[in-house]
Amino acid sequence: MQFSFTKEERLCSRKLIQEVYDSGKSFSSNGFRISWKQHTSIPFPAQVLLTVPKKLVKKAVHRNRIKRIMREAYRKHKHQLYEQLSNENKKIVFSIAYMGKEEPVYAEFETKIILTLQRLFKEIEKNN
Repeated sequence: MQFSFTKEERLCSRKLIQEVYDSGKSFSSNGFRISWKQHTSIPFPAQVLLTVPKKLVKKAVHRNRIKRIMREAYRKHKHQLYEQLSNENKKIVFSIAYMGKEEPVYAEFETKIILTLQRLFKEIEKNN
């Protein structure tokens, strides 16, 4: 099992990002706002965009630290989501926006990411 997080797994396409926010579905869970949409022409089971709003976390240093923690937690636990999506033969693009105001502790953040990814899969199943 490879615990990498490559460029192809990141959602970078402006067109896809706009689609996710305009016509995708969304929900809030554990201090995150998740927007997602099914998409077939991506190389991995999922592509993700991780964001921290400037409105909530003013200093770039803190936003970058939070994004770094988010990336690490996602990288370590994405395989669970990938397995479930592969079994269902689905592909998605989604964004995770952190909605807290303070810098999180990694251990708490990791459990929240796990729960959020599980909820995301339930939402995908429910909408199909």
